[in-house]
Amino acid sequence: MPLITKRWEVASPPPAEAIQELGGYPDILRRILYNRGFRTHEQARTFLEAQPPSGTEPANLIDLPKAVDRIKFAIQHRENIVVYGDYDADGVTATALLSMALKALGAEVREYIPNRFDEGYGLNLEAMSTLREQGSDLIITVDCGIRSWEEASYSLTAGMDLIITDHHYPLDILPQAYAIINPKQMGDNYPEKNLAGVGLAYKLVDLLFKSVPNPLDPREYLDLVALGTVADLVPITGENRSLVRNGLEYLRQPRRQGIMALIGVSGLSPARITAADISFTLAPRLNASGRLDSALASLNLLTSQNLKEAGQLAQWLELQNRDRQKIMRDIQTNAEQKIIVSDKIPLLLFAADPEYNAGVVGLAASRLTEQYYRPSIIASIGDKYTRGSCRSISEFHITQALDQCKDLLEHHGGHAAAAGFTVRNDLLQALIDKLLIIATEQLDEKDLRPKIFAEAEIPLSDLKPDILKSLEWLQPTGMGNPAPIFMSRGLKVTRQKAIGADGAHLKLTVTDGKITYDAIAFRQGYWIAQLPPLIDLMYTFELNEFNGQVSLQLNVKDIRSSLE
Repeated sequence: MPLITKRWEVASPPPAEAIQELGGYPDILRRILYNRGFRTHEQARTFLEAQPPSGTEPANLIDLPKAVDRIKFAIQHRENIVVYGDYDADGVTATALLSMALKALGAEVREYIPNRFDEGYGLNLEAMSTLREQGSDLIITVDCGIRSWEEASYSLTAGMDLIITDHHYPLDILPQAYAIINPKQMGDNYPEKNLAGVGLAYKLVDLLFKSVPNPLDPREYLDLVALGTVADLVPITGENRSLVRNGLEYLRQPRRQGIMALIGVSGLSPARITAADISFTLAPRLNASGRLDSALASLNLLTSQNLKEAGQLAQWLELQNRDRQKIMRDIQTNAEQKIIVSDKIPLLLFAADPEYNAGVVGLAASRLTEQYYRPSIIASIGDKYTRGSCRSISEFHITQALDQCKDLLEHHGGHAAAAGFTVRNDLLQALIDKLLIIATEQLDEKDLRPKIFAEAEIPLSDLKPDILKSLEWLQPTGMGNPAPIFMSRGLKVTRQKAIGADGAHLKLTVTDGKITYDAIAFRQGYWIAQLPPLIDLMYTFELNEFNGQVSLQLNVKDIRSSLE
């Protein structure tokens, strides 16, 4: 199996005068701030305090005031409202947030989340017809709808008003809806373009709550905003950073029975929850039900206030998540056997099979992209249609590539790094051939290795607990605002052990002769048979909490021999 080596890059120390401009902060924090483009004390303060950008009042979003007026009319006239969501964590948290907020205002509202396997992503005509037969007057989408032209036209002719809230990229022609709330649409000057679906739902609720007598407080839903925003891998910068930081405070003092139960089965301490805990622990469990069956279990968990019900649902999601992990590993192994047949890695990784679980193919694609640094497409072949999930690299905008193939596709959409599509089985090979041509044109001459960037080279003996206090100011970290990586050279390995399923991870003890640290290298267990005695490490510095014991450790991002 070919291994992809990373390109190491270490930031140069900033000029002394630049450091002076950022006076008042610890040295390591000033270096990180400078590396990330903050040159003045005021810029740094705004970032560190997670202040939202100016102009982020909800009314600045195109059509949002119009949508609020329509919703208020629906509430006053006892109309039947449907919140139509999506089956991932962003869509489920957005559905829960908006439906609970509307109910708090006395609305007649119910939720609808399509089944991934029977209906696919987003609005569909059969569901719209059923909702019409059930007497629905107003449909509000969350995290979907921006490319649902046919369904929007049906809604118009059927006499149902449609409000679309969606953060995905629109095309030039928008659906015919009563209102469309999407900061990425042409002409929308809202400063934060990267709100998640749950973030847009929150903005809608924010203005709605402010516009009624005896205004309610929307901040009580920030826990859901934090969950969905981090889970959807949107950049944790700008307004998202502000929303997530405030939302984490609500998660650390959970009031929803469902969230308390979810934290409990995950083995987390509520008071210490971080954005990383959402990414790697809570979000996978919220996503598990929609990947294997129906997302209704996750939705019911978030909206339940019954202690027993919440506990049972959380346990069910825990079991489903374990099943999901095994299915994902099986798909990944099978796909690798089909794709990687020599030491030469294709520019575009593709595998399709009728046996692949459509809800898990995206995770398998993500692992392949992470391992081989190539755009990856894993697809499930059905009786008539193939549903594919794509993950990509910074050099290749996967949704724009799919846009160039739209004449072959039934549906598609997504972001620069992730997308999905539905294609007729007889057109699948033509689609892959065309995508491979596009990938070859864009990637053939490029050095396709991931870059790993360290904020500073630092002796291991300089790692002290007070550095962690400085790094806390950078939280929440995530996409667009990563946890800072450091590099240390010439470390002696005093202990090594492969751990986890099939020895997938590596546990180390390293020393520079002055201080010794434990280190964990996730998904790098392959080093166990070839680890040199002296190594250089790229790592993050963190607290490790295990069985009630807290210690300092290195979270290793990459390893190389000190002789390189």
